[in-house]
Amino acid sequence: MIKTETIQTIFETARVEEVVGDFVSLRKRGANYLGLCPFHDEKTPSFSVSPSKGIYKCFGCGKAGNSVKFVMEHEHYSYPEALKWLAKKYNIEIEEEQMSPERQQELDEKESMFALNGFISKYFKNNLLKSSEGKTIGLSYLKERGFLESTIAKFEIGYAMDSWNDYSDFAEKNGYKKAVIVKTGLGIEKDHRLIDRFKGRIMFPIHNLTGKVIGFGGRILSSTKTAAKYLNSPESEIYLKSKVLYGIYFARTEMVKLDNCYLVEGYTDVVSLHQNGILNVVASSGTSLTVDQIKLIKRFTLNITILYDGDPAGIKASFRGIDLILAQGMNVKIVLFPEGEDPDSYARSHRTSEIEEYITKQAKDFIGFKTNLLLDETKGDPNARTKLIKEIVQTISHIPDGIGRTVFIQECSSIMNVPEQTLMNQLNKVLRQNLDKQKQSPDISGVKIADEKAFRSEQLRFDPLELKPLEEEVIKLMLLYGSDSFLLKLDEEESEQFNVIDFVLDELDNDAIKFDDRDLNNILDELRKLETGYDYRQQSFINHPDSHISETVINLITDQYELSNNWEKNKIFVKSGKEILKDYVMSTVLSLKSKHVARKLRKISEAMKTASDQAELSLLQMEFHELKKYRP
Repeated sequence: MIKTETIQTIFETARVEEVVGDFVSLRKRGANYLGLCPFHDEKTPSFSVSPSKGIYKCFGCGKAGNSVKFVMEHEHYSYPEALKWLAKKYNIEIEEEQMSPERQQELDEKESMFALNGFISKYFKNNLLKSSEGKTIGLSYLKERGFLESTIAKFEIGYAMDSWNDYSDFAEKNGYKKAVIVKTGLGIEKDHRLIDRFKGRIMFPIHNLTGKVIGFGGRILSSTKTAAKYLNSPESEIYLKSKVLYGIYFARTEMVKLDNCYLVEGYTDVVSLHQNGILNVVASSGTSLTVDQIKLIKRFTLNITILYDGDPAGIKASFRGIDLILAQGMNVKIVLFPEGEDPDSYARSHRTSEIEEYITKQAKDFIGFKTNLLLDETKGDPNARTKLIKEIVQTISHIPDGIGRTVFIQECSSIMNVPEQTLMNQLNKVLRQNLDKQKQSPDISGVKIADEKAFRSEQLRFDPLELKPLEEEVIKLMLLYGSDSFLLKLDEEESEQFNVIDFVLDELDNDAIKFDDRDLNNILDELRKLETGYDYRQQSFINHPDSHISETVINLITDQYELSNNWEKNKIFVKSGKEILKDYVMSTVLSLKSKHVARKLRKISEAMKTASDQAELSLLQMEFHELKKYRP
C-alpha cells in the first residue's frame, strides 16, 4: 500500500505534458499542447494537454484524465502500477515489499507476466556476463560483432543456456507459476513438465513504451539447419506483434526531437545504429509492417525513412506496408544500402558522420523510388508498363492529401513519360471506386447503420426541457470559480459578498433540486462535504480517487477552443467568466430553476389530460397557476 503523502507527492510532481510527451508528439498551441490521440485513429490532432490544469482531453473520442489516468489507460496499468511508474520517472522513493512466492500468486495474470519477463530478462543478462557458457559463447559473439558492453547493457541483451529446462526451472523455484511461464511463451509444457522455448540463443528483450519487457527475440548461435535463425516470443496478453516495434522505448524521444523515424528490419540493425549515436531507429523485427505499428510511429513523428539492404525481392515484398504508411497521411523516404550491406554491417564499418551523410544523400521519396525501381522491368512490354502505371497510381491514391497526390502525379508523369492528365484521369477513377466501396457500407463512428430511418428518427428526438446541459453548466461554474466570490445587492441599502459554491448549493437546496445525472449528483455531494468558506482546490477533484468523478470534472472544465491573441491585437476584448461572475452565476442558476419549473408544468399538464374527476382536475389547475407565477 502506497502512503497517501507519497501519492500526493507523485500528483504534485508529475507534469502531464511531460508524461504524455513520452508517448505522443505534442506541439504548443497557446497555453496548451496539441497532438494526435493515442487512443483512437485520427488524422487531424484533437488531443489537448493543459499544463495549467494538469489534464489531457481528446475532443475526438472523449478520453480525459490526469497523468496517472493517462499511464493507466495507455499502458493498461492498475492504479498502483501507474503510481509506481510515475514515481520511477520522477525519482520519488516508494518502499516496495519483498516479492515472495505467496505475494506473486496474489498478482493478477497480466502483472505476473510482466514480472516474469523482467525476472527472466535479468537472468539472461546474468548468464551472459557471469556464467562460463554465456561469456564463452554469447559475450564473445557480441564482442566479435563489435558491440560494446555499454550497448549490451542499454538493450539488456542476454543469453539463454543451451539446456532444455534451465530458466523454466529457475522461474518455478522462485515462485512463478507454470501457467504464467507457458502464457508468456517462455516455456512449453510437454508431458506435464516445462521445457525452455529459447535454447542456446542470444536474447534481445522487447520493451513496450514504458520500458517493460513484453517478449523476447532470440538469435541462435549454433550452425544447425533445423532451427530458425531468429525465434520470437509467441503472442500473449502483453505481447501483440502487430502492435510492437523493437527499440521504440529507446527511440521515441529522439524521434520527436528529429521529427523522423528510421525503420529497419532486425534487432542488430537497431543496436548497431544506436551504438553509432543514431537513436531515432526502430525495427519491425522481420514481420510485415502493420497499421498498428505505423500508428505507433505516428504518435511521435509523421516522417518515416525506411533503411533497406540491397535485396530487391525484400523491397518489393514491403510495398504493401508502405501503402499503409501513405494511407495514414505520413511521409515516406527510402534509403537503399550498397549491395551486400545492411544497416547493421554499414554501421559497424563506418563513422557516425558517414552514416548520417549517406542516409541524407540517398533518401528518396517512395513514389519516385518505386517507379524507378520497377520501370526497367517493363522495357519492351507494353502490358507490364500499363500494369505498372496503374499500380503507381493506386499507390498515390492512398495519400489523403489532395495537393500531395497532385505533386506525385506530376513527378511520375515526368519519370514514366506519360501525360499528366492521363495519370490524373486514372487517379480519379481509383478514388471514385474507393468512394463507392465506402458508400456500400456506410457507418457512423465505425458502427454500420442497419436501419437509416430508425437512425434519423433517433437523431430527431430532442427534449427542449433537457436538464443535463444546464446541470453541467452549474457544476462547471462551481468547479472553475469555486472559492471566488461576488457582491450581490439584496435591497437598496444592503449588499452581501457570496462565495460561488456556497451560493449555488444554497439555491439548489432551497428548491430541493436534484440532478438527473448520477455523476453530476456525486460531484454535488462532494462539494457539499466542503465547509463553508473553505479554500476550494480544483486539483483535488481532478485527482479524485473516484474515476467517474475525476473524468466528469475534466470533461467539464476543458474547452476545445481558446481565444487567439489576435483578438486583443485588433482591440477586441472578450470578458472572462470571472469578470462577469455575478451575471454568470445568476443567469445559469435561474435558467436551471426555470427549466425545473417548466418540467413540473409540463408534468401537471399531462396529468390534467387524464384527471379522473373534477376535484383532482381543480387541484392540478391550482398547482399549475401557482407554479406559473415563477415562470418569466
